[in-house]
Amino acid sequence: MTTITTRTVEYPADGLTMIGHLALPTGVDRRPAVLLGPEGTGLSDVERRRADALAELGYTALAFDLHGGRYLGDPEEMLARCLPLLADPDRMRGIGHAALDVLRAEPRTDPDRIAAVGYGTGGAIGLELGRDGVSLRAIGTVNATTTGRPGEAARIRCPVWAGVGSEDPIMSPAQRSAFTAEMQAAGVDWRLTVYGGALHAFHHPTVDHPTVPGVGYHPRHARRAWRDIVDLLAECLPVTEAPGHAPGKQADPGH
Repeated sequence: MTTITTRTVEYPADGLTMIGHLALPTGVDRRPAVLLGPEGTGLSDVERRRADALAELGYTALAFDLHGGRYLGDPEEMLARCLPLLADPDRMRGIGHAALDVLRAEPRTDPDRIAAVGYGTGGAIGLELGRDGVSLRAIGTVNATTTGRPGEAARIRCPVWAGVGSEDPIMSPAQRSAFTAEMQAAGVDWRLTVYGGALHAFHHPTVDHPTVPGVGYHPRHARRAWRDIVDLLAECLPVTEAPGHAPGKQADPGH
């Protein structure tokens, strides 16, 4: 197995002290990098393991924080914080830019080769960075077919991939249609993968996630979504001469 190093990083955003998880591949050279955003519940070991897996593939990876080091397992508390956040693109962009600044400042990061991958609220933040005109190589989201302010999707300058469960009541068919219409009208290189029978947060193990109606873990589709993300990165942000790169390391590390 590839030797990686990890550390926590503290940085200010949204009036809080955020505590992110940085994972670095072996070596000393600059590497393509991935900004990894968590669901609305916040940063957990699921995202930390995924950042570590990306580092094993040769990427510098930062799993960023949403709630100042807290994991909001109480659905009411999570919604009370996330619904206003999701309704405020400027706040989302502020959280994303603060994390992106940390990732870019890391000496192992190639600042010209960064992708944003996110789940739920973290995916919405990645999309807002694209709508803000940030130069990214790819944007990948799961459970985040969110739309933005009129016309701003035209600023997205990279391929966008979105994955969603067919039975997700939050990212409904109408929401998915609005998202794809926005991407198409803006001339974005976009793809949408619908995972049959999957609910919201289908990628997130139930043991690490609050029980909420419409939310459920789907192990098979979780593995498929991870492979789709790895394939997106391989296409748009390839790693060259990644030490110890093992093609078999594509199973979803989050479970």
